[in-house]
Amino acid sequence: MGRRSAGPFTTAVTYTHPDGRTVQWSSRSHRKHASRLSRVRAAREGVVWAPHRGSWWIAVLFVAGSTCFLVAPLPAFLQAVGPRADGAVFFVGSLLFTSAATLQWLETVNADRGPGPRPRGPLRAFAWEPRRIDWWSSGVQLVGTLFFNVTTFRALSTAVDSPSYDRLVWRPDALGSICFLVAGYLAYVEVTGGLLRRPPRTVEGGIVAVNLLGCLAFGLSALAAYVVPATGTEANVAVANAATSAGALAFLVGALLLLPEGARAPVATAG
Repeated sequence: MGRRSAGPFTTAVTYTHPDGRTVQWSSRSHRKHASRLSRVRAAREGVVWAPHRGSWWIAVLFVAGSTCFLVAPLPAFLQAVGPRADGAVFFVGSLLFTSAATLQWLETVNADRGPGPRPRGPLRAFAWEPRRIDWWSSGVQLVGTLFFNVTTFRALSTAVDSPSYDRLVWRPDALGSICFLVAGYLAYVEVTGGLLRRPPRTVEGGIVAVNLLGCLAFGLSALAAYVVPATGTEANVAVANAATSAGALAFLVGALLLLPEGARAPVATAG
C-alpha cells in the first residue's frame, strides 16, 4: 500500500484490492464523483449541459460570479453603468460565489468515505471531519465568500472617504481574501501533496494551480485597496482593480475546468 500525505491529511492512497487489482484513490477525484450531488443522472449528461449534477452547478455559479468580479473593476464598465450599478454587480458576484461555495461544501460533507457506496440517507448540511483536507478547504472558502457578501453589500452605501470605510468595507474584504488564500493553498496541497510541488498535468492540477493564482491576486487587491488614513484614499486604485480582474479571470478559467472534471466518471482507477 502506498500513501501520499500532506501534514496530518491523507490525499492519495494506492492499495491492493482483495481480487488482486491495484486501486488508486485520491481525495479530490473521489469527492468530485462520489458525492450525492455528483451522482444524480451523471451518466446521462455531458460536459457543457448537466443541470442534474451538483458539480455542474458549482462550475456554472463560479463562472457567473467570476465574470462579475472580472467586469466590475474595469474603468470602462464603471463609466458605462455608473458606481451604483457597478457596486451591485460586485454584490451579485459575491452571492454567486457563496451559492457555489455552499454547493461545494455540501458536495464535500456528502461524499462517500471510501470506494464502496454508502447507504443513502438524508442530505447532510454539516459534518465534523477535521481530519479531511477538503473539509477545511471548502469550509474556509465558504466563510471567505460570506466576508465578500459583507464587504460588497456595505460598499453600496459606504463611501471610500467615510471614517468607517476600513472597518465596514476593507476589513471584511481582507478577511475574505485571507480565507481564499488558505482555501486555495489547501486545495493545491490536496492535489500536489505539498505547496512547493508542481501540479500534475491533469485537469485537477490545472484547476488548483490557476485558483491559487487567483487567490494571490485577490490578496494583492485587498492590500492595494487599503485606505491610507493620511490621505483618505486607497493605496493604489489601479493595482486594486487590475488585481481583482486578474484574480477573477483566474477563477473563471478554474471554474470552466470544473466542467470537464465533473463529467469524468471514474472515482478510482485500477490496474
